[in-house]
Amino acid sequence: MDAEQRTGPLYLQLASHYRRAIAAGSLAPAARMPSVRALMALHRVSLATALQACRHLESEGLLEARPRQGYFVRATALQRRLPPAAEPLPAPPDPARYVGVQQRISALLARALAARVQVNLAGASAQAALYPLRALALQGQRLLRRHPELLVEPPPPDGLPALREALARLALDAQVALRADEVLVTHGCTEALTIALRAVARPGDAVAVESPTYYGLLQILESLGLRALEIPTSPHTGLSLDALQAAARQEPALRAVVVMPNLQNPLGSVMPDAHKKALLAWCDQQDLALIEDDTYGALADDPQRAIKSWDRDGRVILCSSLHKTLAPGMRLGWMTAGRWHARARMLKYTQSRPNEALGQAVVAAFLSGGQMDRHLRGLRRRLTVQRGQMAEALADHLPAGTRLSLPPGGMALWLALPPGLSSEWLFGAALERGIRLAPGVMFSNATRFDGFVRINCGHPMDAAQHEAIRTLGRLCEQALQRPTGAVRDVDLSPAWALSAPGEPA
Repeated sequence: MDAEQRTGPLYLQLASHYRRAIAAGSLAPAARMPSVRALMALHRVSLATALQACRHLESEGLLEARPRQGYFVRATALQRRLPPAAEPLPAPPDPARYVGVQQRISALLARALAARVQVNLAGASAQAALYPLRALALQGQRLLRRHPELLVEPPPPDGLPALREALARLALDAQVALRADEVLVTHGCTEALTIALRAVARPGDAVAVESPTYYGLLQILESLGLRALEIPTSPHTGLSLDALQAAARQEPALRAVVVMPNLQNPLGSVMPDAHKKALLAWCDQQDLALIEDDTYGALADDPQRAIKSWDRDGRVILCSSLHKTLAPGMRLGWMTAGRWHARARMLKYTQSRPNEALGQAVVAAFLSGGQMDRHLRGLRRRLTVQRGQMAEALADHLPAGTRLSLPPGGMALWLALPPGLSSEWLFGAALERGIRLAPGVMFSNATRFDGFVRINCGHPMDAAQHEAIRTLGRLCEQALQRPTGAVRDVDLSPAWALSAPGEPA
């Protein structure tokens, strides 16, 4: 606390300190306030002083208390300008087959890759500076000096033992207890999901997925010849179990459910623990495989438990990655396949053989050195600030009717455009101005999410990003002034783009 804050009662000094942090955006809307015990230790104050400071900020409307969770920065002021997203409308089960999704997604990606992009709001990774580049590079240099044979000796088929041991320890953060020999190292979470689906389903089988969902999963499903059930998913509580049960009654060939319960992509929702346990219990009753994608769980503001932690008979295949949390350039993923472990090992070896050894050794050394916790704390703090700043910018510049729910972590925002606006149209119009977006049509085979956009918050809000948001606001305002339907009459899928490769998200 600075000199200006060191006057008056101690609790008011403490409250002033955090009022400034909130105003500066260091504590963004919906961010968790340090716990009372943390305030006591950090500022060397009594329990009464820490409580008084929090209650004073609560009386000013800056904090809100949540039962058994603590205090959070109120998002009321922001929500007055940018209301939260609505729950999805109920819809009859749609056994979509995802035929053609590769073409549509590839066309959008190819158009983006061919453009001169100055501001990329479409990705789902953080700025390179937010990852521990120097620490990883030093580990790599040491390992090459001491063990140059890493470059020439074939690695073990399931992954380096040191990395598998480190990943088993890391899984404890999500309350998952594993042995190292239950961990299989993969080329990112995408390969882990592919192996999991191949292990439990055959071409023609049905798989239940969240709607909207990660578009890479849609591409995997189509490439494997699998059919899919799109299940309505809430931006607040995740996949609807009621809708899943209704869909399953109409699809006898259902073999698996794929979910991302912690910071779902693109919604950012977190499934409550009671819902996680209920989903696992239902899969047990129906004898279905449950494939859990935990790519973003470590970026949640509060620790989140994986569904796998309740699994007692190997029904859950947990797939995860260090791609978003530690080193995007390495594309290191991992999985634990439960009762399908032997088949997953065989499929991994058949599909791609082992991952290269050097990257595995570098990450194993980093994880074993105890640096991951500190890195993740810093990354989460930075992402919290950037999400809040991006939400404020969107609220300042996008027209009335825009809606947004702030997620409890991660690096993306799921934005509902004003009624009548097409994300596919906005994608094309923004791209012409050097701004890349992830339109909602990429996250479902249906067109029901054409009114949504996923916005990346992994980079600091600099002048270029602010100007990009202002440009998006102007485009939306201009489109809303045109005749109804005019914004949809744009062809964004030229024939030349259909064969382009996909890109990770």
